[in-house]
Amino acid sequence: MSTDSAGHVARTTVVPRSGTPPRTPVRRLLRTADGVSIDALYAPGTAGHAADQAVTHTGDVFVIAHGFTGDLDRPHVRRAARAFARHGAVVTFSFRGHGASGGRSTVGDREVLDLAAAVAWARSLGHARVITVGFSMGGSVAVRHAALYGPHGTDRDGGTDLGSRGAERARARTDAVVSVSGPARWYYRGTAPMRRVHWLVMRPEGRLLSRYGLRTRIHDRDWDPVPLSPVEAAPRIAPTPLLVVHGDRDAYFPLDHPRTLAAAAGEHGELWLEPGMGHAENAAPDELLHRIARWALAQAG
Repeated sequence: MSTDSAGHVARTTVVPRSGTPPRTPVRRLLRTADGVSIDALYAPGTAGHAADQAVTHTGDVFVIAHGFTGDLDRPHVRRAARAFARHGAVVTFSFRGHGASGGRSTVGDREVLDLAAAVAWARSLGHARVITVGFSMGGSVAVRHAALYGPHGTDRDGGTDLGSRGAERARARTDAVVSVSGPARWYYRGTAPMRRVHWLVMRPEGRLLSRYGLRTRIHDRDWDPVPLSPVEAAPRIAPTPLLVVHGDRDAYFPLDHPRTLAAAAGEHGELWLEPGMGHAENAAPDELLHRIARWALAQAG
């Protein structure tokens, strides 16, 4: 995989280890197991009064995994981060090939290493519980990450070495996982928006447009081997709780995706079908984000 940098980030790559989480925002370049630099931002919680802030400050952190063509500085990602910050600290980051991160996007495959680096950083800052919340592509990554770095995880995903052995897997584990508007299976082209996504990913002219128009650099190689799909990963998450959230007006993935994903998780999965909601961060109202946060905090224990 390429580890080329976006070229305009002047940040340290040192990841501190501390028993007390920072009380001010911290921005870092993290390093993944395969050597890609990931732009990440930590923000302490913004609970209403000092006592609440002290509790969330030392306990819970939400790690937000954005959708395809997003990055941590996008307005819709910042809005989601502000909502979750009312309930705990928040780590946002840009997937490889997005924004100021290095490398090139593999559209959900090697991105599990990016999320693992962000989760491990959150734990290194002193947080006892980590909750991953993924949107669209980030939702598929969050599900696979929870399976691969959980108690039933393995060192390899479809033949690809994840570098997730022993202590590394323990530091990168999550205590609860939420997939919002995520797919259940790969290669879906049944809607017009997904056909456009496939054009961006598969065609040279699409990748060129994505690079200069969407600030997203996409790898030009096919998956080899094909990674574990979200619906295959869901049964392996247990006992970690999984929440699947999907809008009934999602233009990208129809309702069979969230239904099959939640069903695959069994008794550890829960499904919310949201009336009138479209796709991913842009469509998720603040009320829903707060509801997701409360569910995660109740389940992560």
